[in-house]
Amino acid sequence: MSDFHTFYMATHGCKINQYETQALREVWVRRGFREVQAAEDASVVLVNSCAVTAKAVSELRSVVRQANRANPDARIIITGCAAQVMGKELETLPGVVEVVPQEAKASLKAWPLKLETADGADAFPAFSISGYNRARAVVKVQDGCSHRCTYCIVPLTRGRSRSRSIADIVSESRSLLEAGFREIILSGVNLRQFGKDLSYTPDFWDLVSTLESSLGPDWAGEARFRLSSLEPGQLNDRALETLSASRLIAPQLHISMQSGSDSVLKRMGRGHYNVAPLLEFLERLRGVWPVYGLGADILMGFPGETEDEFARTLEVVKAMPLTYAHVFPYSRRPGTAASAMPDQLDKQTKAARAKAVREIVAEKKAAFLQWLVDNETPLDVVLQSEETKSGISQFYTECQFSLLPLGAAQRNIVRAVAVKVRKRGLLVRPL
Repeated sequence: MSDFHTFYMATHGCKINQYETQALREVWVRRGFREVQAAEDASVVLVNSCAVTAKAVSELRSVVRQANRANPDARIIITGCAAQVMGKELETLPGVVEVVPQEAKASLKAWPLKLETADGADAFPAFSISGYNRARAVVKVQDGCSHRCTYCIVPLTRGRSRSRSIADIVSESRSLLEAGFREIILSGVNLRQFGKDLSYTPDFWDLVSTLESSLGPDWAGEARFRLSSLEPGQLNDRALETLSASRLIAPQLHISMQSGSDSVLKRMGRGHYNVAPLLEFLERLRGVWPVYGLGADILMGFPGETEDEFARTLEVVKAMPLTYAHVFPYSRRPGTAASAMPDQLDKQTKAARAKAVREIVAEKKAAFLQWLVDNETPLDVVLQSEETKSGISQFYTECQFSLLPLGAAQRNIVRAVAVKVRKRGLLVRPL
């Protein structure tokens, strides 16, 4: 172990991976190892991988090869979702000394030793954090997914759904707030499944309500929670009631919509919801949040997607009050049902359809940003960097300050107003 004294960590993919990297970072630092900021300066390079798209896997290979070229002596460890489903292939990459599948990721806390006991497949992975290396902290509340969407590799990489206890979530959130964080992102792989495996079977809105009652009295108006990706099936009367009562939740939602066509959703294995109730919910949400940010995940070019189904998605995207979206062309993933479906669309068609959706979303984003400027809407901006004077508003808009008020520091919430739309977001001035 004597030569394992410096490490570099690279994280790909979702906020869950970011959280787990932070948990490993804290353990390694407590054990006396030192983090460096470049792979070429490290004895060990840990790459926490993603496998959701073919592009993510390609980027993983590229990062590993670059690290090996920059530092041929470094021992490279790959973990995460790609390590779970393609471990044998990754072992052949240059410099790789170990591939640790997602299900064994927690064992890296003791690396290069092995944990005497490992988490069972039914246990919530043994990760926790006391800080974060970013301005906004992530708290992981759920892992895995028990719903097999036909396009999705996540159930193969992260296993069945497991939930963290509400008491642990409240405790970690309180510690992060006391440590100076003013925005916490509640993150999971499928938040709709939160609590189903816990003995008292709470749901996600029970968690939000408990956070509100436990932390709201001390932190309402001083800090906020942001919800990561939600399933449309979660957006019901209970959701409206919970959000209406909350003084902590940021007025912004991100929805795992995937398609605006009900027939495509059914082929995706997402027939548990239809688009019409989602549009109705978003309209009703105006009664709770007169102004709110809205994002969505949208997957274009699914096998068999017809021109009419494509047109329906365009129609729905135009109808939604989107302020941004993550739009992806369908990517064939090994081991998923959709990869064997007939009528696979060609790459050019998938790219063109994704581009068409992105163009509509870009227009909506620009209009929303201009509306914030024209109406001089008050913004509560979490300062992410004093050097760049940048931050994120409650509506999940990127903000850059023309100047910072005296004493403003990273993680602070700074009250501001938008003065101009810029390419990536807003130019703002402090109030």
